[in-house]
Amino acid sequence: MNVTRFGLDLAKNVFQIHGIDRDERIVVKRKCTRRQVREYFEKLPPCRIGMEACVSAHYWAREFSRMGHEVKLIAPQFVKPYVKSQKNDANDAEAICEAVGRPKMRFVTVKTVAQQDMLAVHRIRSELVRQRTAKANQIRGLLAEYGVIVPVAADWPASGPD
Repeated sequence: MNVTRFGLDLAKNVFQIHGIDRDERIVVKRKCTRRQVREYFEKLPPCRIGMEACVSAHYWAREFSRMGHEVKLIAPQFVKPYVKSQKNDANDAEAICEAVGRPKMRFVTVKTVAQQDMLAVHRIRSELVRQRTAKANQIRGLLAEYGVIVPVAADWPASGPD
């Protein structure tokens, strides 16, 4: 099999693979489970694999790169114009394959594990601050029902060092 470029539509359980050869002919169109995807790409010689930058894309990009493949992540809004007909996983994989072959396509840089860890910490902290603010506002509102007015400037519980 002489596949030069793949489009891989990631999902929770079943992934769609779309592959073309050097002459832009479709040579692979298949559905795979998570385990089958890994086994399938391990057996292939190095090629280009395109995926939408979505949940688990950075993980798979690192895995495929370790196998020697060239991995390109594309923002979903850049894939959308290449979907030819109704939106489904197989058509998405085909659109990704088409988009990854465009010479002027913009790609998303694959994040390292350390970068993803830092992003997770920031997102969790941001959510905790939002929840703390919401809880403080709720308590302030409930206390106001009993005539206890707490100024908005009261930052309780007190913030930690930033």
